[in-house]
Amino acid sequence: MGQIRILCYGDSNTWGYISGSNHQRYGNDERWTKILSKLLGSSFEIIEEGLNSRTLISDDTRPGKEGKNGYEYLIPCLDTHDPIDLVIVMLGTNELKAVYNKNAKEVGEIFEKYFVKTILNRKSQFKDSYPSLLIVAPPVVNEYQDACKVNDKYLGATQKSKQLNDIYKEIAQKYNCEFLSNQGLETGMDGVHLTKESHKKLAEKLEDIINNRYTMI
Repeated sequence: MGQIRILCYGDSNTWGYISGSNHQRYGNDERWTKILSKLLGSSFEIIEEGLNSRTLISDDTRPGKEGKNGYEYLIPCLDTHDPIDLVIVMLGTNELKAVYNKNAKEVGEIFEKYFVKTILNRKSQFKDSYPSLLIVAPPVVNEYQDACKVNDKYLGATQKSKQLNDIYKEIAQKYNCEFLSNQGLETGMDGVHLTKESHKKLAEKLEDIINNRYTMI
């Protein structure tokens, strides 16, 4: 059997944004995607598809923020990296921004309709298979940190992101997908981006799930 191909589709927390920095990125030995690749070894290929400010379906109207709508790029991304065995999705934080005016239930409905259903039903062009899905609940936003309080950017997002954990878990159960909660995933000084320690913790938790899944097949 060839390498098991895993696509990691997410936002700045998949890209590796350093909390509180000016668009600095964690290195190859620090961000969770690269750590996961090292932990899993050569039998797995980790494909990084993290994008800063990526939403679910909302368009970021700020200058220079074109192309942040996560759904618009999802199918081209799946087809670009086809065949894919597993997709890890950690998305939803940016959709909680006050400017998009969505509650947690609405975000969950969008995630299910546009991401879960699309990924699970996107048949490979090259073999008779469909991707499996591992849903990761985004970390809880700390809207009270100074960076979040600017212009009330994430007003109400703390409670909403807590609710997403249960909502995403229910969706995962409904579609028989793997799920990882945001428990223990801490954000740094900006209240949004994972700490270096949490990148490591996330990779280790994902390794356990993935190894368990593929040793049982």
